[in-house]
Amino acid sequence: MPAKEQSQVRGRSRSQGVRTTLLTRVGDGPLLRPTDRWWENQAVFNPGAAEGPDGVIHLLYRAQGQDHVSRFGHATTRDGVTIEERWPEPVFEPDLQDEFERLGTEDPRLVRMDHTYYVTYTAASLYRASDPHPEWLPPGSPPWRVRVSLALTEDFRTFTRLGVVLPEMDNKDTVLFPEKIRGKYVLLHRLPPDMWIAMSADLKTWEDHRVVLRTRPALWDEYKLGAGPPPVRTPSGWLVCYHGIDHHHVYRAGFALLDLEDPSQVLGRSSDPALEPRESWELRGQTPRVVFPSGMILRGDELLVYYGAADAVVGVAQASLRAVLASL
Repeated sequence: MPAKEQSQVRGRSRSQGVRTTLLTRVGDGPLLRPTDRWWENQAVFNPGAAEGPDGVIHLLYRAQGQDHVSRFGHATTRDGVTIEERWPEPVFEPDLQDEFERLGTEDPRLVRMDHTYYVTYTAASLYRASDPHPEWLPPGSPPWRVRVSLALTEDFRTFTRLGVVLPEMDNKDTVLFPEKIRGKYVLLHRLPPDMWIAMSADLKTWEDHRVVLRTRPALWDEYKLGAGPPPVRTPSGWLVCYHGIDHHHVYRAGFALLDLEDPSQVLGRSSDPALEPRESWELRGQTPRVVFPSGMILRGDELLVYYGAADAVVGVAQASLRAVLASL
């Protein structure tokens, strides 16, 4: 057995005896693969997804070329599983004059409010030698600096940058709720190892930070976890799809349900993962043994979850909303 596949077997959560089928992969392979274009010939992964008022689903995905700088590509689909258009050039690139984006823009998440798409993403750079070494970085490791940034677009060709929204902390996996709650914007973010929630009146100052999901010993999300796609409103609550990591560094996906009026309150949570690495293209890639949910579309009872696989390609899986809610 190849070494990486051995690791995948050892990495199975102690809570699991069999693989789950709550999320079922669509198609015989990845939805998006790298192309021969200079900016996306190494990897395409971790797409945000949002449905437009015309029913077109927009995928804004992270792409890497031979320079290993992350940029965003854009693709569209009407049925959710067949790519109809894929833009030949990157639609969003790092601003090299911005000290926070010098190493790239990563992992876009998408949410639509009215006719505007809000894009939260990770801005990557390095700490300066004069900066204190972050406590979360092991001594001797590269001084990576990651900040959450926000941009707006109406057409996926022109973007308005609003800049870093959580400047005081290294942070990733940040998603906006698709509507205001009690008159305020709401976001989920990650301060390792847990998922946090915060509120804002203006998208600039974020307050009332509190933990909403914690890691769980001996389960599939025992080491770290983070928000995947923006939450989806259902009659039962806000449905959150998130990734969890175990101590073998296997990334899996599961669900949680948050209260509609007070989303800091958890109403339900997956005991078992809804999706875990199984296919060869999920087990082997830039980062092996990874399924990383980052986009989710709800149409009637059908959930479509878009995910990055092994930091190399994009997959899509589907589930029944009724089945997901029942599992929680």
